[in-house]
Amino acid sequence: MNSAIVLGGSRGIGKAISNTLKTIDIDVFAASKKDIDTSNLDSVREFVKNHNQTDILILNTGGPVPKPFHAITEEDWKLYHNQLFLGFVTILQNIKLNNEGYLFLISSNVIKEPNSKLIISSAYRAAFVEVFKVLSKEYAQRNISCINIAPGPINTDRTKELIENIEEFEKTLPMKRLGEPEEIGNFVKSIVENKIKYLSGVTINFDGANSNYIY
Repeated sequence: MNSAIVLGGSRGIGKAISNTLKTIDIDVFAASKKDIDTSNLDSVREFVKNHNQTDILILNTGGPVPKPFHAITEEDWKLYHNQLFLGFVTILQNIKLNNEGYLFLISSNVIKEPNSKLIISSAYRAAFVEVFKVLSKEYAQRNISCINIAPGPINTDRTKELIENIEEFEKTLPMKRLGEPEEIGNFVKSIVENKIKYLSGVTINFDGANSNYIY
């Protein structure tokens, strides 16, 4: 296990994952938006020409700004259809994951508890998780593990953009704090470092007991 591609690897959760994988001698390409913009299919196609094979692939991207349903434009839907769905599909169709590898999807807790202010994200992230789940069975034949991590409130710039008063919000959380990106990074590292393979096709709710759903 010696190579990894981390999308959105220059900040937040992606950067934390990149940094922790480097500590176990993984050759990490931490792709920034300058390297690949999943909302732009031309950018995606150019990226996969030069990065078409890896042992570990982390699918990670930001989401839309909060908007009520009736304020969402057709252009918004098209943009995030690419960014949150079709861009990832194109990547998986063109990047070869080596046998015994790992595929991690960094999605969101909105796949289980849709958010009325994040309806685009709720819709497209949930749709891609369906693709991810189906593909996990195909990848399993080559002993490739597929794990979907669904973060709740994590201490990132994205969270700070979505929540006006972080200190007050933290008081409402079971652990009275936001999760740290490094916690997700260390989780990914532990899976890879310890060669955990049978945990596959699953969604890990990374939200400090904040969610209300059972499954």
